[in-house]
Amino acid sequence: MRAFFTSMGLWWATPLVGVTGALIASYLNWPLPWIIGSMLAVILVRCLGWRVGEIPNGRLTGQWMIATSIGLHFTPAVLEQILGHFAMMLFAAFLTLLLALLGIEFMRRRGMDLTTAFFAFMPANFAEMIQSGIRHKANVSQIAAAHSVRLVLIVLCVPPAMFFTSKISPSVAHARLPSDWYWLLPLLLGGALTAIIWKRYKLPNPWMFGPMALCALFTASFNLQTALPVELSHYGQLMIGCALGGYFDRQFFKASPTFLIKVSVFTLSMIVCTLLLALGIGYLLGFPLMTLALGMMPGSSTEMYLTAEALNLGVGIVTAMQIMRLIVVMLCAEPVHKIWLKRLRR
Repeated sequence: MRAFFTSMGLWWATPLVGVTGALIASYLNWPLPWIIGSMLAVILVRCLGWRVGEIPNGRLTGQWMIATSIGLHFTPAVLEQILGHFAMMLFAAFLTLLLALLGIEFMRRRGMDLTTAFFAFMPANFAEMIQSGIRHKANVSQIAAAHSVRLVLIVLCVPPAMFFTSKISPSVAHARLPSDWYWLLPLLLGGALTAIIWKRYKLPNPWMFGPMALCALFTASFNLQTALPVELSHYGQLMIGCALGGYFDRQFFKASPTFLIKVSVFTLSMIVCTLLLALGIGYLLGFPLMTLALGMMPGSSTEMYLTAEALNLGVGIVTAMQIMRLIVVMLCAEPVHKIWLKRLRR
């Protein structure tokens, strides 16, 4: 009990800071206020010297809520769309991977160690790239810093740009399906159990992919027409925003400003190049540009899903493209790295 109260002293203020930031962002009519506002508020107070801590299991429960919400979009009609565009989605995933490899080569030619640059700039899950970096004896602190900056920059840049381009006010609420607790309660509990099993078998990102897979299976099988209550969606966004903000403090920015500038330039270049690729593919295939851009964006599927949902875009397509990119990167990353190292040694 004493240990609980001791740890609580480190994080009790974090949700309060996050909620305050979210409410201010809502008042300012900022896109995705519950994730962006909370993230910026936590970063600000930590940089000012108040080192509010990470909420225990906060990010995991946030992912659990958002993953449930994502899975509820995979109706039979959406699955039919995904299957119809499978080849295009796979092509887009490989294009994103190729774009990242070109960027990594550029960073290598600027004097950065190949292994560190490779796992720092791969558009994949944060945790898996850090574990790969550890196995290959890379600079893990730089890998962690690069992925933290990448996620935060994409969250800060992409949703506002999308809202501005579409000329939709963030305060405009789209019609939501009713929340049917007859299905939601067992799906939430089953999602948590699936995540625990997923983690036991060391599968990637268990609290995101586990609940999402379960909800998608039941939604597609029974054509469910229900949605997560907006309050639980806000909770999920709040927890993820607070977790992202917790990666940063004054020392983080002082540690290696030159490296952080390189990461920022790389990430912004990736965003612009991804938009240009999406524009080209959309023009050739007659596919909606913003749906393609969000699907190809090298960020987190969570934030891209939330942006697509807020803009009333093809949420299922965006999520499926994000998942496909992660699968392609995870399958190709280490083999490509091995081949690349062999060629350099020759």
